[in-house]
Amino acid sequence: MKKILLLSLFCLVLSNAWSQTEEKNVIKFNPLSALLGTGSVFYEHKIDDKHSWQLGVAYMGLKLDNIKYSGLAITPEYRIYIKKNALSGVYLGPYLRYQNYTLKTTDTDKGSYTSFGGGVVFGRQWIYGSGLVFDLFAGPAYNSGTTKYTSGTGTTNEPGFGINGMGIRIGMAFGFGF
Repeated sequence: MKKILLLSLFCLVLSNAWSQTEEKNVIKFNPLSALLGTGSVFYEHKIDDKHSWQLGVAYMGLKLDNIKYSGLAITPEYRIYIKKNALSGVYLGPYLRYQNYTLKTTDTDKGSYTSFGGGVVFGRQWIYGSGLVFDLFAGPAYNSGTTKYTSGTGTTNEPGFGINGMGIRIGMAFGFGF
């Protein structure tokens, strides 16, 4: 019984000390991207009271019937918090994005899409006393890319159909600060 009481007391002191420290780093995950067979993770680091940088990495690995989709996206972002409360508050975040995706069928058909783009998101991030983080964001995006398609009859290169130009980036993430 003493061991359980001491362990409980230790956990209480540790959680209280953890919640009183100011987070300088955040790790977040996007649960909605999992619905599309993509795993997204973000690392954000506080630079000063008003600025941070974030690096997002997403990997797709999805198979539907005889088609396999896979690829990688990398998104560096610079965040400017409106009030001097970096990592917790309203922010503006210009970002760049590189994407490289492939599509393969069980036949000889293959396709790829590579793009480079950027935009700006407007968001709000909350850090709760226990270090839990919730982030909501949305904003305009621009992509420019190319597609390559190979079938049994040859290879074609085209501008990235349907994905080039203006769009919207919207998302949410959950995580923890430390």
